[in-house]
Amino acid sequence: MYNYEEDLWDKGLKYIAGIDEVGRGCLFGDVVAAAVILDIDRPIVGLKDSKQLSATKREQLYIEIMENSIAVAIGRVDAHTIDQINIKRATIQAMEQAVFNLKVMPEVLLIDAERIISPIKQVSIVKGDQLSASIAAASIIAKVTRDRLCLTWGEEYPLYRIEKHKGYGTREHIEQLQRYGKTPLHRETFLKNILLKD
Repeated sequence: MYNYEEDLWDKGLKYIAGIDEVGRGCLFGDVVAAAVILDIDRPIVGLKDSKQLSATKREQLYIEIMENSIAVAIGRVDAHTIDQINIKRATIQAMEQAVFNLKVMPEVLLIDAERIISPIKQVSIVKGDQLSASIAAASIIAKVTRDRLCLTWGEEYPLYRIEKHKGYGTREHIEQLQRYGKTPLHRETFLKNILLKD
């Protein structure tokens, strides 16, 4: 998982930011991106794609990443903006925000299957969250951050049980939409094929 990072560290580059997002395919809520600059002197064991980890393990690694990384930052784009500019542009915007919010300027960006507008050298890696420790760390930070938002949204909209399905288009979520209609945090452009009550 550290091959990309070690190659760049060997070239004298210290500040390598991994970038990933979560929530791209959801019907509800923000798309959330994270940027993480790992510390060469404090390697984190067990980093992998957040989708391959249990919720408990993600929480443990989240704490380790926050405590041992050089810098961590988040970018968020809400459902209204997603509807206005489309999910791909919103995802890129969230990634750009995450990079901008880093307290240390990266020398290289390792991005999961995307390219952003940035003067910083960047490498787009398909399945990057399975191949790069930095991107895997970013996927964990983004996932835990969004899951925590889903707990808050679940309290705000209890009928929809957002804390359970995290805003994805599960059968339960679609049934709730058909029964109760949409909320202000639903992505209207994602709902066009779902029949809603007036």
